[in-house]
Amino acid sequence: MIKPAQLRRLVYDYGAFWPGLLYNWKPNYTAQPIAMFITYGFLHTGFVHLAVNMITLWSLGRAVLNQVGQVSFVIIYAGASLGGAAVFALLAHGLRPMVGASGALFGLLGAILAWEYVDTHTDREGRRHIVKVILLLAGLNFVLWWAMDGQLAWQAHLGGFVVGWMAALLITRKPLKEH
Repeated sequence: MIKPAQLRRLVYDYGAFWPGLLYNWKPNYTAQPIAMFITYGFLHTGFVHLAVNMITLWSLGRAVLNQVGQVSFVIIYAGASLGGAAVFALLAHGLRPMVGASGALFGLLGAILAWEYVDTHTDREGRRHIVKVILLLAGLNFVLWWAMDGQLAWQAHLGGFVVGWMAALLITRKPLKEH
C-alpha cells in the first residue's frame, strides 16, 4: 500500500511544474513537459495552501465572472496559469518544483486592477491607488518569498498578473447594468 508521503512524492513527480523538463531532464512520461503547464495548478503543498487559494478564487473569481462571464473567465484564468508557468520556467533557478493556483489567481487580480485602471484613467488619484496596490503586492511577494526561504513562486505570480492584466484589456466586459 502506498503511504501518504509516497503518494505526495509520486503526484509531484508526475504533475508538478519542473522547469528542468523543458531543458535536459528526462520526463516520467512523454507528455509531461506539456502536461505540467496545466497539472501544476491543481496540486497544492497541503490543506492550508489549498484552502487559501480556494478562498481567494471564490473572492476574486466572483468579481471577474461578474465582469466578463464564464467563457472569458476561463480564458483569463487558464491564460494566467499558463503565463505563470512560462515566467516561472524563464526566471526560476534551482531544482524545486512549482505547484498551486496562485499564478492564475494573480491573473484574476491583474484583470481586476486593469479594469479599475481603465475606469479611473482620467483620475490621477485613482491611478495612484492602482500603482500603490501593485507596489504593495510586489513588496508582499518579496517578504513572503524571504520568510518562506525562497519557497514562493513569485515568478508565477508575476507572469499570471501580467497575462491577467493584458487579457482584461483585450476582453470586452459585460455592460455596466449586468455586473
